Amino acid sequence: MPRNDNDNKRNFAHGLLLDDAQDFQIVEAYKNLRTNLTFALSTSDSRIMVISSAEPSAGKSYTTANLAITMAQTGSRVLILDADLRKPTQHKLFDVNNLIGLSRLLSGHTMVIDEALQKGVAENVDLIPSGPIPPNPSELLGHARMKELLDKLTENYDYILIDTPPVNVVSDSILLMQYAAGVLLVVRQRQTAFNEIREAIEKYRSVDAPTLGVVVTDVKTNVRGYGNYRYRYYEYK
Repeated sequence: MPRNDNDNKRNFAHGLLLDDAQDFQIVEAYKNLRTNLTFALSTSDSRIMVISSAEPSAGKSYTTANLAITMAQTGSRVLILDADLRKPTQHKLFDVNNLIGLSRLLSGHTMVIDEALQKGVAENVDLIPSGPIPPNPSELLGHARMKELLDKLTENYDYILIDTPPVNVVSDSILLMQYAAGVLLVVRQRQTAFNEIREAIEKYRSVDAPTLGVVVTDVKTNVRGYGNYRYRYYEYK
């Protein structure tokens, strides 16, 4: 996907699909992921998806951003909601202001969604960044204002992707599963241990939360004629 040529050009971090240097194989891998998830969500009443990881540094935030860009390429209206109120990343990836965001909306400091909304960070993609890091992330995410916010947002977007902290570190993503169609779990090859993956999946199972799939990042496999793939998708049943 070419760069957005809006007047307020942003310097996107290397690794996003808006980066013209991105490998063809990675772009195609994300398109395959989009196709699989579109089918998975087709039978759900919700178009909200939680993206988490078993442990830090697995690539969940890059995966969230790239998936949003890929889903928007079909003409869908996509919102990224940065609910990692402990170590937020989305505002850095898209180079936007983080003074007003989700934490301000949930704490009641602002009730106007447009004040927190970063519009057009990519074509058909909007972003609500985390906002300032609060002292009580779990309490904010579990507040009734979260449901009210999501109810309003679903009126304007076809898909909402929620970037959340690693589930084996904190339970923030578990709190949001009541609103979502399911969770996409991101793990990194040669970093995430099998027992960490199993622990993460069991935590979602304990609240009857569907696991939409597992994305393995930083995969290196030699495929004749196609080079090295860095992303793979595995449906989890």
